[in-house]
Amino acid sequence: MRMTLTEIYESRVAAGAFRADPAQHAVLPVLEDLRVWLEANANRRVGLFAGLFARPVTPPKGLYLWGGVGRGKSMLMDLFCEATAITQKRRVHFHAFMQEIHRGMHEARKTGVEDALAPVADKVGREVRLLAFDEMQITDITDAMIVGRLFDKLMAAGVVIVTTSNRPPEELYKNGLNRALFLPFIDMLRDRMLVTELESPTDYRQHRLQGAQVYFHPAGSARGRIQEIWSDLTGGAQGEPLRLPVNGREVELPRFANGTGRASFWDLCAKPLGPADFLAIAQAVRVLILEEIPQLSSSNFNEAKRFVTLIDALYEAKVRLICSAADEPERLYIEGEGSFEFERTASRLREMQGADWGRDREG
Repeated sequence: MRMTLTEIYESRVAAGAFRADPAQHAVLPVLEDLRVWLEANANRRVGLFAGLFARPVTPPKGLYLWGGVGRGKSMLMDLFCEATAITQKRRVHFHAFMQEIHRGMHEARKTGVEDALAPVADKVGREVRLLAFDEMQITDITDAMIVGRLFDKLMAAGVVIVTTSNRPPEELYKNGLNRALFLPFIDMLRDRMLVTELESPTDYRQHRLQGAQVYFHPAGSARGRIQEIWSDLTGGAQGEPLRLPVNGREVELPRFANGTGRASFWDLCAKPLGPADFLAIAQAVRVLILEEIPQLSSSNFNEAKRFVTLIDALYEAKVRLICSAADEPERLYIEGEGSFEFERTASRLREMQGADWGRDREG
């Protein structure tokens, strides 16, 4: 017998997989209504593709689910997507999806098409009925200038959009360049999506890390524990690469899932990355797992400088850091040029191990 999302949720609570949360529970009927509609209509051509003589089918409003970090938004979306029995569905991180759109537009321009967005949006509209975005945030002006037209085209094609965000619509692209041009998109979200706040008082991600060890040394002995933390924070997800736009190019996190990024020291600090790159990473993740931090000295001075810049960016953004390293923070860089300046970084690494670190991060 088919179980509703509420029944699935309650069964997992009973099994100990979830902790019962009234705020999460209250969102489930909204998602269930979308699930029922999608399963009944996924194979019917709707919107722009209904055809001349087809009876029009009007898709329901999508869902914009926002709330503080760690409240369970991504978990609810995973539950919804997993339980919705259609093949034409896609769950993707918002940043990654927008990068796909930009790449598609770049290819479309080569054909001389007048509106490069149109064929890209049409392709998505033909392929999916459900598009589930995780962690929607707008920080890049190129995203801000096309996202309104993109959503309009997708909705017109009958795509149901469900998205999570740490911010209400009114705070998207806050203080961004030419933000006045972005404001109609906020009105569209309010008009064509159900905007719902997940008002849970509990930060479950922080709870899982409360009092837990987050700095491991020596690095080689920590692989098993790091994997356990990753699995716990991501719900067992493998994670996908996250590519972030920075000044016309991309910086990549090798693995990303449920607001958690994972990379090695060498992935980030052995490449010619700078403050803007690390700032983009810090804005995109809530937790960063950084592995294999080596002993630092004048022999890897450039990598050490990038590491200092990375830690500064994570510190200022209140990102929760979990790392494995060759030694304790104070003993990572004990000789050579830059060792004196590293004392501040070591101090920050110590502070970031605190049980309450990152709890007051906005968004």
